[in-house]
Amino acid sequence: MKIGFVGLGKLGLPVALAVESKGHKVYGFDIKKEIYEQIKNRKIGYKEKHANDLLKKTKIEIVELKKLIKLSDIIFVPIQTPHDKKYEGINDIPKTRKDFDYKYLVNGIKMISTELKKIKKKKIVIIISTVLPGTIRKKVLPVTNKYTQIGYNPFFIAMGTTIDDFLYSEIILFGSENKFVSQKAKDFYRTLTSSPFFETTIENAELIKVVYNTFISTKIAYINSITELCQRLPNTNIDEVTRALSLSNKRIISSAYLKGGMGDGGGCHPRDNIAMSYLAKRHNISFNIFEAIMLQRQKYTHWLADLCSYHAKKNPIIILGKSFKPETNITTGSPSIYLYNSLKKKRKNVFIWDPEVDSIELDQFIKLNKINKKKICYFIGTQHKAFLNTNYKKGSIILDPFRYIKKREGVKIIEIGEGGKI
Repeated sequence: MKIGFVGLGKLGLPVALAVESKGHKVYGFDIKKEIYEQIKNRKIGYKEKHANDLLKKTKIEIVELKKLIKLSDIIFVPIQTPHDKKYEGINDIPKTRKDFDYKYLVNGIKMISTELKKIKKKKIVIIISTVLPGTIRKKVLPVTNKYTQIGYNPFFIAMGTTIDDFLYSEIILFGSENKFVSQKAKDFYRTLTSSPFFETTIENAELIKVVYNTFISTKIAYINSITELCQRLPNTNIDEVTRALSLSNKRIISSAYLKGGMGDGGGCHPRDNIAMSYLAKRHNISFNIFEAIMLQRQKYTHWLADLCSYHAKKNPIIILGKSFKPETNITTGSPSIYLYNSLKKKRKNVFIWDPEVDSIELDQFIKLNKINKKKICYFIGTQHKAFLNTNYKKGSIILDPFRYIKKREGVKIIEIGEGGKI
């Protein structure tokens, strides 16, 4: 295939070389003249594994933008979305918070769209740049036209190993509203790599990219807090701690718990975080991450309580589930009981029932508590299988933080965490 790159900087050029190494014809364009000199001299000024070797034999053709657009089957746009240097992390956090700067990306897409309109040909234009969710729809798509078929394909790479990270990526993340665009992109990637192709909405792809990076930051922040603690506790060693954690590939180094739902519970998690928060304060740790974890659990529960009240209005709320996890009757540290207690502070018509804990059926429970309203707001507090077949009252609402209750006639299901809904 003929692949164009609008932008040949520290991301664009290594990826272009990687694509070329797999047999594709590559065209390049950049507004910076020094980029052309690097390619002409077949050497870059920064360390990038394999790049200089590939440059020695490259046949990348540097052309004007209009020619690149005319000749390319797919156009990649790795234009930067920079932050001011004060946000780079080499000094203390600035007081202000700011979005990325999108003017270079928007101008680049505008130029591409203008040229496409001139030749009246539809082309696939794939944006690589890191953006916040909603950016492409709000800022980029308005400057395009019917000839610009947008896809969003952020990379999971690290500078210095860009080529290997690109060709052997954990996943190929692709966001698009156009099935044709997604399929063409998938076909192209199958010529490069066997990495899984993850197709989703543009907004999901935007979010996944930044969440991926901040998740890594979260892991680093957490383990550095433990490093500081080990420095202060006799006979402890951070490398021994992390070595043990690394062997735990069922719950820690895995996809376990990576599913939106309720807060953690059971006999260990809440109390251990509180105890560790005490230990961190006792030893004057610089940042008490354990306190932050418990505060997140608390604020999330309060948010769920507000969500229940908003949707229930004056109707009664029944929280379904008391146990801290599915298919058990153990209620120690239960996040659903915590939700119940939070709601009881605000309203009277709140109830909680669990088929694994209570001796009566739900219908009997409703009669016993004189829940006579035609409409009920049900909240799934525990992911019991029994709730899949529960007879919910017609006209009612189900709030489902686990997104596992199937659609049913006469009942409105609100999947918490789905699609920007209140």
